[in-house]
Amino acid sequence: MSLPEAKVDAERLAALPPLPEDDDGPVFAEPWQAQAFALAVQLSEQGHFTWKEWADALGNELAAAAARGKPDDGSQYYFHWVAALERLVTEKGLADHPGLAERKEAWADAYRHTPHGQPVVLRDRRVHTHNDLHPTDTQPSDVSTPPSEDS
Repeated sequence: MSLPEAKVDAERLAALPPLPEDDDGPVFAEPWQAQAFALAVQLSEQGHFTWKEWADALGNELAAAAARGKPDDGSQYYFHWVAALERLVTEKGLADHPGLAERKEAWADAYRHTPHGQPVVLRDRRVHTHNDLHPTDTQPSDVSTPPSEDS
């Protein structure tokens, strides 16, 4: 899928390691890839990190994968994108490792409990005290996450 409406200037795209793209711009095989791309663009535009910091983080992630003997053939590119984004947002204090791990587990749990063919819905989890006897359902979240590399 291509997002022609997502206009990212050529200079910023050129700063990145090779990105799957066609004549209209970045190409995404899955919706979560487009969402991860858009999240990095949005966080950069909001000033949480510069585009150079982002490009360096992604380049470092791709280099680390290659050093582990897993160079990217294009099929894992957005998994590296997400790993670089997670690293950068934790370094910048926008999220922490326990919070990311909790959110990943919530998505995995939602995925495991979703009937085949139905959209996965993440229910926000609230902190419960020892006085809470029953967890309460809250509003679904419209944020998605990539499947694991093993899926």
